[in-house]
Amino acid sequence: MGAVRVAFLASVSIFAAAPALAQAPQVEKNVSMGLSLAIIQGAIEQCTKDGYKVSVTILDKSGNVAAQLRGDGTGPHTMEFSRLKAYTARTRNQTSLQTMKLLEDPANAFIRQIPGVVGVGGGVPIRAGNEVIGGVGVSGAPGGEKDEVCANAGLAKVEAALK
Repeated sequence: MGAVRVAFLASVSIFAAAPALAQAPQVEKNVSMGLSLAIIQGAIEQCTKDGYKVSVTILDKSGNVAAQLRGDGTGPHTMEFSRLKAYTARTRNQTSLQTMKLLEDPANAFIRQIPGVVGVGGGVPIRAGNEVIGGVGVSGAPGGEKDEVCANAGLAKVEAALK
């Protein structure tokens, strides 16, 4: 009988504490405005140095646009394409170039069913340590590999803050 009473009291205490735990706010890492602007600046600087006119999008942890900049002289498609690349990186937790390579295998065709995912380089996840907290997408250079170089240059600018 004593064991049953102890088990009952333990169960009651767990159920009594559960509502208090459920009311605690979440604490999570996410992309800030300052971080977004620094990444954009680094990406634009690299692409400008390389002679490319690009647009850059930063998405937060939830996949929402945190910041976006259309570069001077870029095509009108570059804004949306940079967002899709960032979304792919955030959603898949890998670069959009890696997604492109996965899609070369017909067995991975199901990935194309995910709305908004593209198989073109230029999107890179933003990681704080090992946690993905957003995505950066660059569009406008002649080829996704070149866009990705610029995205990585933007992330290199904030590398210390993301440790």
